[in-house]
Amino acid sequence: MALYEHVFLARQDLSQQQVDALVEQYKGVITANGGSVGRVENWGLKSLTYRVNKNRKAYYTLMDITCPPAALNEMERQMGLSEDVLRFLTIKVDAHEEGPSAMMQKREERSERGGFGDRDRGDRGPRSFGDRDRGDRGDRPPRSFGDGGADRGPRRPREGFEGAAE
Repeated sequence: MALYEHVFLARQDLSQQQVDALVEQYKGVITANGGSVGRVENWGLKSLTYRVNKNRKAYYTLMDITCPPAALNEMERQMGLSEDVLRFLTIKVDAHEEGPSAMMQKREERSERGGFGDRDRGDRGPRSFGDRDRGDRGDRPPRSFGDGGADRGPRRPREGFEGAAE
């Protein structure tokens, strides 16, 4: 049997219990067709990059699936018919990853750090716009700005504009 990673996005107005019921429904489809579902990770309600069917957020769920292609096709067919599923993506993999996915690892790191606002900047201190250290610029000659363009002569207004010489 083939190994797959499957991610689907559920509508934002569902509750977490309804999302869990969707997962159980699709697990049933897979097991009824001779497959099995391993790890299931709920990534939670996340903002979408762009609106999908008038939704700005969606519940993301990852499923590790071991099943024949027919079982996967049936599950994807039912997801395509469901109004609760906005998008889904299935990728065939050689082996399922052990431990938490990259999304869950990122969430754990964030909780250990104390959230977004309390980032440790190390020895750089608080960051502001003008405090970038550009490092040593090497042996460069000093910049010369010339005489301000005095060698060009007096300025004349361009023709065809108000105040132009005629």
